[in-house]
Amino acid sequence: MLHASCFMKKYTPVIGMEIHVELKTKSKMFCQCKNGLGLEKTPNIDICPVCTAQPGTLPVPNIEAIKFVQLAGLALGCSLRQISKFDRKNYFYPDLPKGYQISQYDQPFCEKGKLEIEVSPRETRGETSTKKVIRITRIHLEEDTGKLIHPKGVEYTLVDFNRAGVPLMELVTEPDIETGEEARIFCQKLQQICRYLEISDADMEKGNMRCEVNISLREITDERGNKSQMNAEFQRKPALSPRKSAPLGTKVEVKNINSFKFVEKAINFEIERQTEMLDKGEKIVQETRGWDANKGETVSQRKKESAHDYRYFPEPDIPPFSFDEKYINDLKRKLPELPAQKEERFQKEYNLPAGDVDVLTNDKDLAEYFEQVVSEIKEKIKCKEYECVEDKAIKLSANYVITELRKYMVLENHKIQDLKITPENYAELICIVAGGKINSSAAQTVLAQMYATGGDPSQIIEEKNLAQMDNLDELEKIVDEILAKNEKSVVDFKAGKENALKFLIGQTMAMTKGKANPQIVQEIVKNKLK
Repeated sequence: MLHASCFMKKYTPVIGMEIHVELKTKSKMFCQCKNGLGLEKTPNIDICPVCTAQPGTLPVPNIEAIKFVQLAGLALGCSLRQISKFDRKNYFYPDLPKGYQISQYDQPFCEKGKLEIEVSPRETRGETSTKKVIRITRIHLEEDTGKLIHPKGVEYTLVDFNRAGVPLMELVTEPDIETGEEARIFCQKLQQICRYLEISDADMEKGNMRCEVNISLREITDERGNKSQMNAEFQRKPALSPRKSAPLGTKVEVKNINSFKFVEKAINFEIERQTEMLDKGEKIVQETRGWDANKGETVSQRKKESAHDYRYFPEPDIPPFSFDEKYINDLKRKLPELPAQKEERFQKEYNLPAGDVDVLTNDKDLAEYFEQVVSEIKEKIKCKEYECVEDKAIKLSANYVITELRKYMVLENHKIQDLKITPENYAELICIVAGGKINSSAAQTVLAQMYATGGDPSQIIEEKNLAQMDNLDELEKIVDEILAKNEKSVVDFKAGKENALKFLIGQTMAMTKGKANPQIVQEIVKNKLK
């Protein structure tokens, strides 16, 4: 009997995503109410006759929200439509005050973009990580709905309209995603771009970013259209691949996913669920399912509507938009350096490992802080305040930011904006360490004090008496004393026992309370033992 790992899979997942991102404009999409992103502690405080759909009110589009969506489109390689409009999406739900949603249908602001992601190697192929392009169908703008609140122990539901009318960007991908991992990485990259553009915090836990997954399974056939066979012989045939002509499976939508981890888990679960059903000869039903994080599974919610069920038609209260080339070119000039561009520049300019660059550029604010530190380091070396090698100091700075500094930030639940250490003081500490004035143990003590108080590193070193001993005459006297007290170790070293050298160096470091430069101590001890 063949092991399961010998079998070739019979289906290829076909996955597309719909991602909603709340935009952090000052006001709501069609009125002047404050945009609190639905996070207000008091219900129904940021509302007005427009966003609660009182009779006779008219919507006025928020130009800032439109520009935010168009910037996102440009960052993702989309074409911006020069003619666009809003549409009414008709459906009834208690959190939708109008009985319809102002959205976009056939003329979205942005179309046909792409986002390149890096995926881990496929276990069956033994590859290194590879790049994959996920195509973006459209990015459009709409208004968010209100929020339903279900108090425990009662039989009624409350409605909070604070979120109603918040600008909501929706991004729709082509069905290019094949795994839960690819979907997670795509969402993380999109979040990073939104934060670089400063159009949204895209925090899934706070509901700023909401992901919906459309998933179906396509049966794998060979070049002649024959279905794959579950045996080792077909496993060895490279011609076997999913054909574009092979019919798509029935699509299932999964909602209520509130973290990147759950995006991956929900997709993996749904792939397994649909695979088992198809293997049993059961039919997949087109439906909307929700992700139950407690059970770790998807659960059926309702039958899925089609686009025609919403009866889209042009929004009569908002005229169409016309954007000329000058407007679009002006927007392009406002684009900041994007994550992929910053990663490439960091590797070339600072000669840092790819892993370090990935961590430093993941957070735009952290990347900016690091660059400010580097600028201060270069200035201090240029002015000959410190004697150290620039390249060494920059790499040391990156290492301390990634390991030591982020360690404290995680412990204290701080962001880089909460940091008390100025770039100038941080650069001074790095130059002191790179110049051999204090050792790594002392540097960690200084950094901890700086993190707590924001103090000056030179002052902390002086107060705590942490400066390294670099007086050769004084160090030679200490080494002489250590050698005199440890004659056996001296004999052992001369007999070829290398551990004896480490012992003698350790004894010297202990006598100097760790303040001696270990490289200098090693050199002195070796010379004395010749």
